[in-house]
Amino acid sequence: MSGIPVLSLLTVLPLVGAVIALGSGKHARAVALVTTIAGLALTLVVWTEWSRGPVFGGYGFIEQHAWAPSLGIEYHLGVDGLSALMLVLSAIVTLMSVDAAHRVHHQPGLYFALVLTLESGLFGSFTALNFFHWFLFWELSLIPAFFLIKLWGGTRRGPAATQFFIYTMAGSAALLVAFLAVFLATGSMDFPHLTLLASTGELEQLVTAHLGPVMLWLAIGVLAGFAVKVPMIPFHTWLPAAYAEAPSPVTMLLTGAMSKMGIYGLLRIALPLFGHQIAQIRTPLLVLAVATVVMGAWAAAAQKDLKRVFAYMSVNHLGYCLLGIFALAVPAAGAAAITSQAAALNGVIFQMFSHGITAAALFWFVAMMQERTGGHRGIGQFGGLRKPAPVLAGLMGIALFSSLGLPGLNGFPGEFLIFRGVFPLAWVAATVSVLGLLVTAAVILTVIQKVFTGPVPEHCVGFPDLHHGERMALVPVIGLMFLVGLLPQLIVATVNPTVMNLLAHWRF
Repeated sequence: MSGIPVLSLLTVLPLVGAVIALGSGKHARAVALVTTIAGLALTLVVWTEWSRGPVFGGYGFIEQHAWAPSLGIEYHLGVDGLSALMLVLSAIVTLMSVDAAHRVHHQPGLYFALVLTLESGLFGSFTALNFFHWFLFWELSLIPAFFLIKLWGGTRRGPAATQFFIYTMAGSAALLVAFLAVFLATGSMDFPHLTLLASTGELEQLVTAHLGPVMLWLAIGVLAGFAVKVPMIPFHTWLPAAYAEAPSPVTMLLTGAMSKMGIYGLLRIALPLFGHQIAQIRTPLLVLAVATVVMGAWAAAAQKDLKRVFAYMSVNHLGYCLLGIFALAVPAAGAAAITSQAAALNGVIFQMFSHGITAAALFWFVAMMQERTGGHRGIGQFGGLRKPAPVLAGLMGIALFSSLGLPGLNGFPGEFLIFRGVFPLAWVAATVSVLGLLVTAAVILTVIQKVFTGPVPEHCVGFPDLHHGERMALVPVIGLMFLVGLLPQLIVATVNPTVMNLLAHWRF
């Protein structure tokens, strides 16, 4: 497909769909469905073609043009195994979100236009290789998310949207300041070029020569920006309110795709450019990662609202990604250490994909339960749903067991690889984090017990099961959980060359 600007087309496609949806009125959802299906098809083309093309995990589909050379700004796009997989994930989750949003009657044109604009921001963030270009799309995804919460959210949508916006803008400001300092020292905003400078130690030398010994502070600023987006404890306090007050289809986007932007930023920017500084503060970062895993699980156990339960479970599951990332930030001594680093990084990338699918599916099920009960979503408001709705109970049970990490489902390989890699590198952190697995299991089993078993409440006696259209929409999602869980090599075999390429260019 040489000569065709595939990545540019992929990024522009949702924007074109957004313009059409804006003026389509009640047909806006149909426009969004067609656009997201076309986007998914194009991301699958990128994934399959990339896996055949680049040598040893390098970049493919490269587009590079001068934009503002004097300012170090280029239009530079490209994908490796990490970004190609995130494109596929973004496309799947956005399609799931649009499919789930069939009851949007208030300004549907604007709603679906914002969803498609957010998708464009995701695609742009995962393909840009120049900071200026990347930052534009990083911020672009924030704006529609704010309005989707603010205009279509719950009773406390105003404070939730404002808190979400302030937190993420503060993180963006930290990122911008840090990168402006890097640009002043190097004259470049190009990720591959800066990664090459960092791998030889020249980046730190240039920054120190121009600005003094500030490299560690720049690393902390970048880490703070991505920690908000993940989010990592204690930067997580915006998340429960935003996830709970946002419409469930929007929550699917927040947890399934947008949270991955933070992890992606750590892997694309923080570790390549500031790996040596991250290694210097590795211990406190591991403490925060373990706190995210364990405290996220305990917070989920204390919730009574299903959306808040799954919100804190999302914090817990992304904590495993942070654990793997910070654990591997240590100079490798020998083949065994390199193998452990590769296992941890493969696990992080796999976990990003599997969590996105599973978390989005769980919030989709919550949306279906709310529709059938007039908005109920408290754990204590349900019971015995397997009797009136056995299909919903069965499919949601599969998604819950996937979140638990049951072998055979997509939640298992990523967590297994992370712990396989982390134990030799940071055994204390890995051991304490196992508590998170145990508490998560207790939380999920409690949800299954209270929602699906026991007596059926009076308001759930006529609870309708999934209709044919809902079953057909969920079958591919549940099938993907089994496919990826049983054949993890479908992802790992393609991503591993990128993992080895990244590790070869990171300096700790």
